[in-house]
Amino acid sequence: MRHKKKSEKFSRPRAQRKALIKSLLRSLVIYERIKTTESKAKAIKSWMDKLITLAKRGDLHSRRLSYRILGDHQLVKRLFVDLGPRFKDLKGGYTRVVDLGHRKGDGALVSILELTRVEKKKKIKRKKEEKKKKEEKVEKRLPPKEEKPKKGFISGVRKIFKKERDAL
Repeated sequence: MRHKKKSEKFSRPRAQRKALIKSLLRSLVIYERIKTTESKAKAIKSWMDKLITLAKRGDLHSRRLSYRILGDHQLVKRLFVDLGPRFKDLKGGYTRVVDLGHRKGDGALVSILELTRVEKKKKIKRKKEEKKKKEEKVEKRLPPKEEKPKKGFISGVRKIFKKERDAL
């Protein structure tokens, strides 16, 4: 009997299913938003909520448990330093699933799985814009470079015949 067997099988053996879940969780920690099928998104949602709950606790045992799932120390660090404190005041609902419709190739339902609180990146954009403005100012100060014509096939052939003529 299948009592308390909640997980979806995704038509894969256990090892492949485990690898799929691990890769989806890793990409969700990195990008904070992934596009996948609806069934995968719903299955990953509970896993990610558990990881963020571990990150909110913040102790060594929680780090080790999350490393067991993610398998990368940098991702665990990002989870505990960036994502955990962001959801400190919430008691649940860290992720959401937004349906996009059917995929063109096979007609599968496609969804976006994303974290509910997105970090603001306005400061980063301003820094990039300031760098671009500085580069434009530097380019305006420098005189334009003179471009020499590139040597083509014909000039190469002329050199060969000139060398042969000089050798005789």
